[in-house]
Amino acid sequence: MRRFIIKRLILSVFILLCVTFIIYALMRCLPASYVENMAMQLSAAPGAKPYSEWLDQLNEQYGLDKGIVAGYLRWLSDAIRGNFGDSWKYTVPVVQKFADVIWLSFVMGAVAFFLELIIAIPLGVIAATKQYSRTDYVITAVALVGISLPTFFFATLLKLAFSVGLGWFDLYGLVGRDYEQLSAWGQFLDKANHLVLPIVTLVIVSIGSLMRYTRTNMLEVLNADYIRTARAKGLDENKVIYHHAFRNTLIPLVTIVGGSLPGLFAGALITETLFMIPGIGYISYQAMVAGDIPFSMFYLTFMAILTLAGNLLSDILYAVVDPRVRIA
Repeated sequence: MRRFIIKRLILSVFILLCVTFIIYALMRCLPASYVENMAMQLSAAPGAKPYSEWLDQLNEQYGLDKGIVAGYLRWLSDAIRGNFGDSWKYTVPVVQKFADVIWLSFVMGAVAFFLELIIAIPLGVIAATKQYSRTDYVITAVALVGISLPTFFFATLLKLAFSVGLGWFDLYGLVGRDYEQLSAWGQFLDKANHLVLPIVTLVIVSIGSLMRYTRTNMLEVLNADYIRTARAKGLDENKVIYHHAFRNTLIPLVTIVGGSLPGLFAGALITETLFMIPGIGYISYQAMVAGDIPFSMFYLTFMAILTLAGNLLSDILYAVVDPRVRIA
C-alpha cells in the first residue's frame, strides 16, 4: 500500500504540472482581459498615455509580455514558494480572498452532501428491495424529477414559492437588512435562514442520480448467488439486505464519496449566483469573467489537487470497505 501511494503521488505531481500548464495557457487566451480593460480606463484619463503604451506597461508589470511557456515557468516558481500574487479584481492577495470565501461554500457543500447521503442512499435501498412496487415507482419518479430539473429552474420555483409567495426567506444575499443590530446568535440564525433555499436546491438536484445509482447497484447485489444462499439458509431478511447486500453495495458508492471531495470546496456556481451567495463558486466566476488570471489560476489549481486527492482516497477506501481488495 505504501509503495502504491508513493507511486500515485509521483504520478499526481506529473499530472498536476500538465493540468496547470493547460489552465495557464487557457487563462492567457481568455477573450476578457483585466489588463486590456485597465489600459483602456487609464488611457481615457485627460493627458494620459495612449492605450498601447499602457497595455505594454501593464503586460510587463504582470509578466504577460513573455510567452506562455516562460510565463508559466515564472508562475510555477512563484507558486512553489506559496506566492500566488494579488487578485486583479479584488485587489487583495489571492490566498486571503480565497480564505475569506471558501468556508462558506464548504459549509453549504458539506451540509448538502450529508443530507444527500442520508436521503438518497436509504431511498435507493428501499426502492431496490421493493422493486416494481408503488414505493419503487414513487422513489423513481422523485429521482427522475431531481435529475431532470435544471438548477436555475428549481431555484426560481423555490424563490417564487417561499420568498415571494410565503415570505419565509429573502430572495437573495447572505444577511438581512437588520443584521448589524442582531445579537451573535441572531446573526447566526439570519445567515442560516439565508442558506436554507440554496442548500435545498443543492440537495434536490443531487439526490436523483445517487438514488438511481444506489438502486441499480443494490439490485445487482440482491441477484447475486451468495444472497440467494443466505436466504436459503434461513437468515432474517433484514440481515440479508443490510448486512450482506448493503455492505457490498457500498463498494461502488465509495467512488462517489471520494469524487465528492472537490465538490465540497468547489462551490455551487449556479446556485450561489442565483441566490447571490458570496461563496467561492460565485467569486471565482466573477474573477474569470474579469480576466483575473492570478485568482483563477490558484482556484483551478486547488481544484485539480483536490480531484487527484479524491481519486487516491477512493482507491484506498476500496480496500477499507472490501477486505478482498488489495492493491499490489
